[in-house]
Amino acid sequence: MTVGRDLAQIVLSSRPISWINTAFPFAAAYLLSTRELDLTLVIGTLYFLIPYNLAMYGINDVFDYASDLANPRKGGMEGALLAPRIHRATLWAAVLTNLPFLAYLVIVGNPASWLWLAVSVFAVIAYSAPVLRFKERPFLDSVTSSTHFVSPAIVGLALAGAEVTSGTALTLAAFFLWGMAAHAFGAVQDIGPDREGGISSIATVIGARATVRLSLALWAVAGVSMLLTPWPGPLAALLALPYLLNAAPWWTVTDATSGSTNRAWRRFIALNYFAGFLATMILILAWVS
Repeated sequence: MTVGRDLAQIVLSSRPISWINTAFPFAAAYLLSTRELDLTLVIGTLYFLIPYNLAMYGINDVFDYASDLANPRKGGMEGALLAPRIHRATLWAAVLTNLPFLAYLVIVGNPASWLWLAVSVFAVIAYSAPVLRFKERPFLDSVTSSTHFVSPAIVGLALAGAEVTSGTALTLAAFFLWGMAAHAFGAVQDIGPDREGGISSIATVIGARATVRLSLALWAVAGVSMLLTPWPGPLAALLALPYLLNAAPWWTVTDATSGSTNRAWRRFIALNYFAGFLATMILILAWVS
């Protein structure tokens, strides 16, 4: 009974609700480049769906346990509160689930995909692991977090041997700005617990109001950037609007009321599914164009 409960907690630590956020970029980039279903698509998608997220969030939950105790968001869909007795098991689960997939991706890959896969894995580890702890290095925290979501797409492109056009580069840049905005906005709700736990972040350094405004600016620039991409890319500019509307009411938020942005963050999680659906429609249109 305990084993089953512990296993459920380890799985919960991988944030199942967010699995699609890393698997979709890889699958979309690889499939649009190769235009065929093959074993590498399946294995790569599975890797970025579960093992990758278990490593990313499991490592985070293990080494953030002390500060998570003071964070009311932890213990549900926004992050597991892992009991110390399963910390080692979580880390081993991350290692053992990642290695076989990584071995396959290296075997079928090429120098470019090896490089970007290494960047992707390093960013996952560096964000939360002791000593590196990029999550506690303001601004680098948002850059690293965005890398978590953009690098799977770049790995997919590299594995497929895709030519990187100006349109592709702009799309990746827009996605990267979106990722930075998402991380920064998410950090606002944790200003209180983070400061109490002695954790630095982009939000604890520049404050709630400035962070929200920075996030809005990044989302806006991401949307405008998509207007410069080849058709049907400009349609994706519309995907920035729901995020802007969701965060805009907190334009004047203060550090004291920063926790209230959790309402917008919960909507943000739902928005990702809505935006993902629309992005899929745009990708289908690009496929048949």
